[in-house]
Amino acid sequence: MSFDRSIKIAPSILSADFADFGREIQAIEAQGADWVHVDVMDGHFVPNLTFGPQAVKAFRPHVKTVMDVHLMIAPVDPYIDAYAEAGADVLTAHVEAGPHIHRTLQAIRAAGMKAGVAVNPGTPAEAVAHVLDLADLVCVMTVNPGFGGQKFIDMTAKVRSLRDMIGDRPVHIEIDGGMDPTTAPLMVAAGADVLVAGSAVFRGGSVDTAEVYGANINSIRTAATGT
Repeated sequence: MSFDRSIKIAPSILSADFADFGREIQAIEAQGADWVHVDVMDGHFVPNLTFGPQAVKAFRPHVKTVMDVHLMIAPVDPYIDAYAEAGADVLTAHVEAGPHIHRTLQAIRAAGMKAGVAVNPGTPAEAVAHVLDLADLVCVMTVNPGFGGQKFIDMTAKVRSLRDMIGDRPVHIEIDGGMDPTTAPLMVAAGADVLVAGSAVFRGGSVDTAEVYGANINSIRTAATGT
């Protein structure tokens, strides 16, 4: 997984057909998804319950690109090895999920994964200033985590601050929440390069009409890149 700042679209399979994840993952990748985003929620840190390590392990054989696993759980540290064994390429923990984000990021890297750190809308960019050398990705939440399909919260100033802080470090800025052809260009202009999109990718399509996924992905990418 080499580093580059080209725009990457990472569909969130939280918006896919839960009865057909294998084919859904294959469909979005065939239609141009760069990464596959997996939202792990525990019903404690966020008010929803989704996937555990066994589900992620089941997704892994179908993912040919990058499996981007976003832990919206607390605590994180006891589960790092399980998600490494399940095959996550990137594992992201929230700065708000525990008192020792520095140690958490070290542990994620030690387990052989790329380390991501996420910040909720109410958390300032400065909260991750001292762990940027341990991070491969900063995930900026543009909705309050827990559910798909929420209204976008504009975090342009935060993304710009992060871009300045990151400088020339090989750290991605990922945006998660409310991404569509209207909001994506704002975030890319501010410095983001990974765009998580759930309902905006899966809306109107299915594994049998996967070309709709492709059209949705292309519309986000075109809006974001201006090409």
